[in-house]
Amino acid sequence: MSTDQITGAGLDQTTTTPAAPPEGTTGKPVGEVSQTQLMIRRFKQSKLAVVALFILALLYLTAIFAPFLATNDPVQINQAYKYAAPTPLTWSGGPAMCTVTQEIDPINITTTYVKDCSNPIRLQFFGQGYEYKLLGLIPTSRHLLVAPEGEAKLYLFGADGNGRDIYSRTLYGGRVSLTIGVLGVAIATVLGSIMGTWSGYAGGRTDNLIQRVIEIITAIPTLPLWATMAAVLPQDTSVTERFFLMSVILSLVAWTGLARQLRGKVMGYVRSDYVSAAKSAGAKAPRIIATHLLPNSASHIVAVAMLAIPAAIIAETTLSFLGIGMTEPAISWGVLLKDASRIDVLQQYPWVLLPALFVIVAITCFQLLGDGVRDAVDPYS
Repeated sequence: MSTDQITGAGLDQTTTTPAAPPEGTTGKPVGEVSQTQLMIRRFKQSKLAVVALFILALLYLTAIFAPFLATNDPVQINQAYKYAAPTPLTWSGGPAMCTVTQEIDPINITTTYVKDCSNPIRLQFFGQGYEYKLLGLIPTSRHLLVAPEGEAKLYLFGADGNGRDIYSRTLYGGRVSLTIGVLGVAIATVLGSIMGTWSGYAGGRTDNLIQRVIEIITAIPTLPLWATMAAVLPQDTSVTERFFLMSVILSLVAWTGLARQLRGKVMGYVRSDYVSAAKSAGAKAPRIIATHLLPNSASHIVAVAMLAIPAAIIAETTLSFLGIGMTEPAISWGVLLKDASRIDVLQQYPWVLLPALFVIVAITCFQLLGDGVRDAVDPYS
């Protein structure tokens, strides 16, 4: 650091010139990190949350490209492969499958499948299969891995009671089960944020009315409420219409918890100086809520929404499993697990329970991701 002594009028004045920043640095103030960067750093510290995010990304990619990854048409019925076991795989200069022969046990009146790996069938990568539209736009019949056309069927997860491929149906089922949870929570988050913030800000009769409505909804047993709402849906509704109606039904129950939590936070915010200053400046209630209250509650809203997605997925799976949610011809994880409700079927054909593994993985990953997001949105804790 250089110092120049300037003497004049009997006074010594010292002028200090700051030193140049060290070579290789940008010269920016040390420690200047944005809120977003702090949140990303905090999230990366949770290794489990990062792994969960990666697995969920894979699940959603498999749901998006389900037709390309599927080995068979998920709706094709083939009684010759009723409850067929998972196809035995082998290696014969590349991935191959053993041939399977169906036999009827005359004593137990059951269907058995005998494998023969003496003459394996080579599997084809990017081979021809059933026709579909990739991303709903591009007509094609190419699939990642299929058996040669005209040869035995490839059932990686086995087949259900109608001879349909469980693996292909599981991939397609992820489209409904993974999406309906996110859509239902999105609707519930918007509704809960509006009602909770307005309740805490308005107070008085408005607050009392909203809180009484919340108490009535939370006092009703959840499963009978879902069952009643699902039962009143017209039976002739299409798969798409039933999907959106189920999303609305799930959101009508899920918004109350977030609304009550936000009410408590907003009641503390309304006494803050910045809210008082906004009122003094003539700001109206909608502007104060949108500009000040909701942004300050955003971190809590995001954390609650992430932790609510697993509950919505479980709710859809449960309702579909009971036959009051998504129904045939829709394909969801809950619909696929209906076969597993029969003990005799589950004992003889345990592979019908394989879609449950996807439910468990998805729920666990969403919970781990929610914990990571909850910590990341408050990096100063």
